[in-house]
Amino acid sequence: MARHCLIVSLVLALSLLSMDVSLAGRHLLDIPTAPPPALTLPQTPSLPKPTLPPLPAMPALPTTPLPTLPSAPTLPKLTLPPLPSLPNPTLPTMPTISKMTLPPLPAIPTSIPSFPTIPTTIPTVPFLSPPPSTTSP
Repeated sequence: MARHCLIVSLVLALSLLSMDVSLAGRHLLDIPTAPPPALTLPQTPSLPKPTLPPLPAMPALPTTPLPTLPSAPTLPKLTLPPLPSLPNPTLPTMPTISKMTLPPLPAIPTSIPSFPTIPTTIPTVPFLSPPPSTTSP
């Protein structure tokens, strides 16, 4: 629900920041007077109401007595034979398993190993050094 409200508010904000909406608002502010009154429609002449002929009378329907419904036949009561009794099955006994012992866990080191240090000076490479000058200062 909150996601839909966020999307609707973003669409509304983007539509209000549109250049056309801003120009339309500026144009409405620049109108000096109210618009002219709306045009009035001409009156339509009244038409005469037609008179309808009276509806014919409904004929009386003959009333006949409803036939009597036959009574439902009675069904004999059914008796079911008793269910045969089944002997309870015996479950096999589970074999016992000896308890297993686990080997001890290895010791966890408590100190952090030392790392080699990074040199702070850049070694000189012979082929990158400038060539010797031919003139003396």
